[in-house]
Amino acid sequence: MFAHYVKIFWRAVLLVIGLASLNAIAAVAEAPANFQVVDGVAIYLGVMPAQIVQGHPKEHPEAGMHGGAPTRGDRVHLVVALFDNATGQRIENAQVSGGVMEIGLSAEQKKLEPMRIVDSVTYGNYFDMPGNGIYHIKVRIRRPGMPGFLEAQFTHRHSGG
Repeated sequence: MFAHYVKIFWRAVLLVIGLASLNAIAAVAEAPANFQVVDGVAIYLGVMPAQIVQGHPKEHPEAGMHGGAPTRGDRVHLVVALFDNATGQRIENAQVSGGVMEIGLSAEQKKLEPMRIVDSVTYGNYFDMPGNGIYHIKVRIRRPGMPGFLEAQFTHRHSGG
């Protein structure tokens, strides 16, 4: 079972790397549900099971991310990658937060911490997504030297355990 989650994790990592190599402007033409452009910032969202990092040894950098992988509950690892939509340049110095809300319930809000993976920065944290359902995910971004926040909202259909 653990091997299955490791495969999912590495596929997700490769997907993010692959998305990084695409021209962000061309991606707008066929925007997937996990992609938005807000005020010139291309925002890619990934949602993967938190279990994929539970088996890492304590010395592994991912084992300690966000205070360590959760050991209980139906948790997901929310990951956001940011790019300047005009240049395709990765945005690595933002302050990012996220909120996950199941329809009809209050949102769980957290800072999305910067994570350096394969020499690229993404932002992430663990969130609860119990059971099957539709979740609204709100991402809030503050860029240095820019006034105010950018906000994007995504809809995620979760099929948890």
